[in-house]
Amino acid sequence: MQEVVVKEFSRFAHSYDDHNLIQKEVAKTLVSLIPDETFSTIIDVGCGSGAVYENIKKKGIIFSKFIALDASQEMLDLHSSEPEVEKICANFNLAKTFTLIPADKANILLSSSALQWSEDLDFTLTKLAQKASINYFAIFTANTFKTLHQSAGITSPIYTSEDLEKSVQKYYDAAFELKRYKLHFPSTQAMLRYIKRSGVSGGEKQLSYKQTKLLMKEYPLDYLEFEVLFVKAKPLQV
Repeated sequence: MQEVVVKEFSRFAHSYDDHNLIQKEVAKTLVSLIPDETFSTIIDVGCGSGAVYENIKKKGIIFSKFIALDASQEMLDLHSSEPEVEKICANFNLAKTFTLIPADKANILLSSSALQWSEDLDFTLTKLAQKASINYFAIFTANTFKTLHQSAGITSPIYTSEDLEKSVQKYYDAAFELKRYKLHFPSTQAMLRYIKRSGVSGGEKQLSYKQTKLLMKEYPLDYLEFEVLFVKAKPLQV
């Protein structure tokens, strides 16, 4: 495990429309791990609106084809539609989805801010490991919103970093780096509004009215915590 890196961000009223600040930073960091090489096909699993693709283009990485897969057609509609981009609307929790993704040792596969929502991580990783010779993942961990969950007396709905590493190591020779981020808010109300709109991790859907009121009164921080596990992984069998 490499050294923890802490990054802090402040939020102000003029930037409240941008609810994906952390996800964008994570996508940028993930792409920075990719070597400046030429690739045949790049596969982005859980591509969202295209943050990974945008960063790959900015970095100048050369490729012939980019497969953008996401379960949300609305997100895919926001993704770049350049000629080299093939969009697939499908859920990575379903076996039939993986029949739509080509398997080739020349492929590179990425997933940013998505695999924490895998319903069966072993299943998902088994399938992903068959599609490319190198994989790069950025996965939010259970320590995302850690203090919020503790204050509300609820359990994170996503995997711990320890569980993620154990699962990844079953199918990959992998290197891990854990990064933590802080996102500051002017008020607890603004923080809860961000959680509701951002789609990062769970918490808001588990909060009762009573828990929400308690958080508004007693949440001890002026920021939210995020923890992301970055993974560079070579499948054990390709």
